[in-house]
Amino acid sequence: MMEDIIKKAEEYALSEIEKYGLPSILNFNTSNKKAEELAKKFDVDENIVKIGIRLIDIKLGEAAKQGKINEHVKMSTDAAEKFLSQFNIPQETKIKIFKCVAGHHSTFWDLKEAEICANADCYRFLLVKNWLVFLHSLGERGDEFEKSLKYAKEKAEEKWNILSLEICKKELTSHYKIIREIINKAKS
Repeated sequence: MMEDIIKKAEEYALSEIEKYGLPSILNFNTSNKKAEELAKKFDVDENIVKIGIRLIDIKLGEAAKQGKINEHVKMSTDAAEKFLSQFNIPQETKIKIFKCVAGHHSTFWDLKEAEICANADCYRFLLVKNWLVFLHSLGERGDEFEKSLKYAKEKAEEKWNILSLEICKKELTSHYKIIREIINKAKS
C-alpha cells in the first residue's frame, strides 16, 4: 500500500511541476534521491521519507505563480493533508508525513524523517550544478543579474544554515565554498 502512495505522490508532484514549472525536475530528483539515501543510512521509516520528500514543495509552483512564495510550506502542508486523506493509513503516519512537509525550512525537528527531508532539500541549492541551474533560471525569468545573484546567494545561505546532519555538511562543504567563491568573483 505504501508503495502505491509513494507512486501517487510522485505522480501528483510531477503533475504540479508540469503545470507550474517549479520545482525543477533536477531539484525534485536530487532531493528525492538524497532523502532515500539518508533514510537508509539513518535506518528510519523510508516510506515516510519517500512520501514526505515528494510532497515538500507540492505547491511551490502554484504559490510562486500567485506571488505567495513565502506561503508555499503552508500550502504544501494543506495539500499533503488533502492528498493523504484519500488513503487508509494511520493518523500517526500522516502526522509524520506532515512534519516532513511542514519542517523542510526548519532548523528544529522532533522527527528524524523530517530532519532528513529538510537536509535532502538543501541539496537543491548547495550542489554547484543545481545552484548554477537555479541562477540560470532566474536569468531566464528576466531578472537582472545582480538581483538574481543576490537571491541565489540568499538561497544558498538559507540552506547552509538549515543543514544539520554532519554527513550532509561534510558532503556539501566543498560545493558551498565553490558557490561562495563564484558569488565573490561575480561581485568583483
